[in-house]
Amino acid sequence: MVSTVTRRYASVRQAFAWCYRGGSISAEPRINDRIRVPEVRLVGPSGEQVGIVPLAKALELAQEYDLDLVEVAANARPPVCKLMDYGKFKYESAMKAREARKNQAHTVIKEMKLRPKIDPHDYDTKKGHVVRFLKQGDKVKITIMFRGREQSRPELGYRLLQRLAEDVQDLGFVESNPKQDGRNMIMVLGPHKKKTEAMAEAREAQAARKAERQGQPAQADESAEAEQSVEAEQPAPAEQPAE
Repeated sequence: MVSTVTRRYASVRQAFAWCYRGGSISAEPRINDRIRVPEVRLVGPSGEQVGIVPLAKALELAQEYDLDLVEVAANARPPVCKLMDYGKFKYESAMKAREARKNQAHTVIKEMKLRPKIDPHDYDTKKGHVVRFLKQGDKVKITIMFRGREQSRPELGYRLLQRLAEDVQDLGFVESNPKQDGRNMIMVLGPHKKKTEAMAEAREAQAARKAERQGQPAQADESAEAEQSVEAEQPAPAEQPAE
């Protein structure tokens, strides 16, 4: 028992010393000749269980199949290794991770600041931004900023927030009711659509626009060909007899 604890402590101390010297512990699995155990539990290329075999036999099978011997469970006793094309495995894993990051949806809280006595043009501009944010599936934090004597009339900010919530009720809902926060009044709007749905619709719209742009030159070519065919079918004007 003491020897086991001592060996574990020595291995941990060696790892920390390696990191202190500027090295790093690799997260890559050991493959082929880097595997240093007398025997392994081998899994075949199709996932079939081969059983516990000596390391030399496992390496021989890997060479016979023209594959790599990859350690997939180093903490097992004996370690579990699988025959696979490691380069292909790494490429497919990277592609899956990239696709997962692409489809990953992060809900972002946008912020829009207004004044209680905002003019109609500025209000329409701010409302347009809020509409765009909600269509993208993001939450919007609306902040009404009071200055000077405006602080004595919080009802102006409340009515403005209520008006904005009613104007965008088809796209979002009031997630956090208006509340006073020092000199400001804050309200949070949440989108009806989820972020993933908004991203999917945006990709579909982009693909449709791209297809439309690609189809326009083809339609122009077809119309030009049709005009040429009509001109070719028209009979030539008859020659007038000479007087």
